[in-house]
Amino acid sequence: MSDTATARRTLIPGPDHPITVTPNPKRVVVSAGGKVIADTRGALTLKEASYPAVQYIPRADADLAAIERTDHHSWCPYKGEASYFSIPGIDRGENAIWTYEEPHDAVAEIRDCLAFYPDRVTIEVRDD
Repeated sequence: MSDTATARRTLIPGPDHPITVTPNPKRVVVSAGGKVIADTRGALTLKEASYPAVQYIPRADADLAAIERTDHHSWCPYKGEASYFSIPGIDRGENAIWTYEEPHDAVAEIRDCLAFYPDRVTIEVRDD
């Protein structure tokens, strides 16, 4: 098998690598550089194996004018190909956001949602 084929293999979540996607009933606010980038009551919480939970924000609830698409991509055998966005004007804003535009069926709910690296932005999960 070639390196490309190995890198692009698809795996199905299961007992050895569980993935769940559930609606988050709380308000999620993402900010960077003193500016709100996203504010939603429609976030999805993705829990994957032993990794920290990730909040996926619908694009409709993000300030798309505040971010810029990049040429960077990565591959997850469980979720598919991720595309990236940067937040101009902030420290470590390059490729700070990722999205799965055509995720694998097991995580289809995260299609067209944005996820943010928590060490580059502030992510608040609020009760209000």
